[in-house]
This record gives sequence, C-alpha cells and structure tokens, in this order.
Amino acid sequence: MSNQEIVQKLWNLCNVLRDDGITYQEYVTELTYLLFLKMMKEQDAEAEVIPEGYRWDNLLEKEGLDLKAFYQRMLLEFGSSDNERLRQIYTDASTSIAEPKNLEKIIKSIDALDWYNAKEEGLGNLYEGLLEKNASETKSGAGQYFTPRVLIDVMVELMDPKPGERCNDPAAGTFGFMIAADQYLKNKTDNYFELNPKDAEFQKREAFTGMELVKGTHRLALMNALLHDMEGRIDQGDSLSSNGKWMKDFDVILTNPPFGTKKGGERVTRDDLTFETSNKQLNFLQLIYNALKEDGNARAAVVLPDNVLFESGIGAQIRRDLMDKCNLHTILRLPTGIFYAQGVKTNVLFFTREKTDKNSTNETWVYDLRTNMSTFGKRNTLTKAHFKNFIAAYQSEERSKVEDERWNKFTREEILKKGDSLDIGLIADESLSAYENLPDPINSAEEAIAKLQQAMDLLNEVVEEIKAVENEELVKK
Repeated sequence: MSNQEIVQKLWNLCNVLRDDGITYQEYVTELTYLLFLKMMKEQDAEAEVIPEGYRWDNLLEKEGLDLKAFYQRMLLEFGSSDNERLRQIYTDASTSIAEPKNLEKIIKSIDALDWYNAKEEGLGNLYEGLLEKNASETKSGAGQYFTPRVLIDVMVELMDPKPGERCNDPAAGTFGFMIAADQYLKNKTDNYFELNPKDAEFQKREAFTGMELVKGTHRLALMNALLHDMEGRIDQGDSLSSNGKWMKDFDVILTNPPFGTKKGGERVTRDDLTFETSNKQLNFLQLIYNALKEDGNARAAVVLPDNVLFESGIGAQIRRDLMDKCNLHTILRLPTGIFYAQGVKTNVLFFTREKTDKNSTNETWVYDLRTNMSTFGKRNTLTKAHFKNFIAAYQSEERSKVEDERWNKFTREEILKKGDSLDIGLIADESLSAYENLPDPINSAEEAIAKLQQAMDLLNEVVEEIKAVENEELVKK
C-alpha cells in the first residue's frame, strides 16, 4: 500500500466523526495526536520520548469510556512533559471526539494500516500528504493560501541553499518551505552523510528555523519537522511583534506570508521596521529584507499578492527601500487559481541583499506566467513543466538573449517613472480587445479628468443627436 493510499484511508476516517461535529481541521489535529504515538512506535523511539504506560499499545488495550478517559489523561500528561518537543506538540491538547466508539474505531483503523510500506516511503511524506489533503478540502479553510508543493520546490531550487547556511521562514505554516529546503540539501549530500558530523548536526538542529502565529498550525509544523528528523527552532508567535526580533542574519529566506491587514488595523509592535503600515505583506516584506545578511549573497524568494507591487504611499516607500538595499532581480507573475482562495493574484519576488543600502537594483526581469495561461485548480493542477521556461530564463547566464515573450526587462529608471510601481511585465491578453490591452494605466488625476471629459463630450454629442432625431420625428407627425 502506497503512502497516497494510506493518506486516502486516513482521510476517509473523517466520515466516522461527522456525527460528532468534527471539522476537517480538528480531525487533522486529532490525527496528529494519534499518529505521533503510532509513528514513535514504528520508529522504535517510544522509550526516548513517550512515558511508560502512555504508549501506543497501552492505547490499543483500552475500550469504551475507559479508552476516552485514558486518552484525555494522556493528552494532559504529554502537555506537561519534560520532553520539550513532546510538550510543544501536546500543549493545550484536548480531544474533540465525543463518542468513545468513534475514537476506538480510528485508533484500530490506524493500527491496521500498512506501516511497513509507509516507513519505506517516509513517514514525513505521509504526514505531508495529509496536510495537503486538508488544504485541498475547501471546507477545512486550511488551504486558503496553501502554497502548492511544486511552487515551493521551484523556489527552493532557484534559491539553491548550501550546507552551513541559515534558512528561515517567518510565516512558517506547517514548515513546508524549510522541509523542502532540507530535502533539497539531503538529496545533494547523500542524506548529509557527505558532511562531517559537526556540519550534519548543524543541518539537523540549527539550519532551518521559523515562526508560526496560529497555535494549531504550529503544532502541525512541529510534527512535520519531527517526522523529517529536523530539530531547528520553530517558535509559536507573531513575527511582526517583538517576539520575532530574534530572526535576523539569515542566508536564505523562503516564505509565503499571510494576506490581508492586521485585525482592527493596528500597527505592528516591532520597533525595528522603518515604515508603519497595517498591511501585513508590506510589513513582512520589510522584515524579510532586513533579516538577510548584508554580505551580497543572502537571498530571498517571497510570495506576495499584487497589491504589494502597486500600493501607493507607504507601499511605494517600502519598494524603494527594498530596491535600495537589495537587488530585486526577478519577479514571477504567478497564474491565478493555484491557491485555494479563488481569484487571488500573486507573485514571487526574488532578491539578494547587497552590501550597500543605496541603488542596489539596476534592472528587474519579469516573467509573466499569468496571461494566456490555463485556469488552475483541483482538476487542472500546476506542475513542474509549467515552470520549465521560467527556470531556463532565470538561470540563463545571458538573460537578454532569452527569446520568450513572457520575459521582459525593466530598468530602475523605467520603474521610477511609474512611481516605483512594480505592477509590470504582463503581456497582452489574447482574450481581451485592443482597447482593454492598453499597456499603460492612467497615472495621474489630470489624465483621468481628461479621459472623463472626453467621454462626457462624446455622450453629450450622442444625446444631442438623439434629440435632433426625436425633433425630426415630431415635425413629420
């Protein structure tokens, strides 16, 4: 049985809990509690982590009300454990399952799965499959801004992290970016066996870090990291608060920050961000480029919505600061439909932190993967093949020789003329008329008024013609 089949079987167990009013998100959290126990047994790691009397086989022995009472005690016990990772995963843990028979059925169903093949394919991969399944269920709400794995892999490949570099995700989610970066390096170093023991230990315990705001998601991130044999720092908290000030001097940052504004429009509580705004993405953008080492090599790839590219006022100032401190060398305009929140238009910004704080960006290359593209969604999924031409253009030693209409260069001077707007690089849409494809938007109030006046004049002429025709008809009568 493949991991994909196991994931489907585990997911189908959610039907057992419908009468208990369990949501998809609650179900995944409940599965996390139980899968952790089972996976510790499968990895022969129970003695190191799980207290005696609260292991998987102890759970299997119980039935009915005794099982539920034992399970509740177990969650409390783990939540106050001396083992830090165990305590973090089970902090404030409680069960949402009301019926003991349902709990019993899920435990026995988990125990009956083909765990030999699951271990062969990787328990971490199995768990990631569950997280992706949860994200693809629109009812769960978990996948609103779930980053497709193929996009994560492309971003990691282009950032090309190296052994010994410190990597971070300040909006960690379930830690997908860091797990992909870790796997990328494991593939390049024979699972770190090519490194000396000290360097391999650094990769396991220090190389990959992050922070996640939502407690339930943070729990999933810890579990995900654990099953991939990663023990880097993953804090629960708000990166835009003073709690996130430890995140600095990184070599690589890979992230997809949450969209929207802070609730109530309140400002961030960090005092090390230059520009004040309630726009989360603009604050994360500041946080990211300021958290990179100022060595000319530190780099970031960040998913951001369209409004970050063109928002005026503070937005323009932040973009200017970004282009002063960093070489914003590439923007990828992503297709719509790749996130489960329909209609969200996003981009990936690729930049390198330079040694100077002035005029670091001379030119920016933009690849339009949005216009004249298929509509993506659950039935038409994004694949690595869709990024083939972009990757080739990005990695080209002579970008100006790349022949691809989607690939265009904009100088710093051209961007400046547009008011430092980065809403650039979209090619003509074949589905629109020539009028709708006008390349330059109205950039000033004067132009807008002139256009409006022309339209009003035209309308008045039409009205006059209609009146003239009506008068002729009256005369004839």
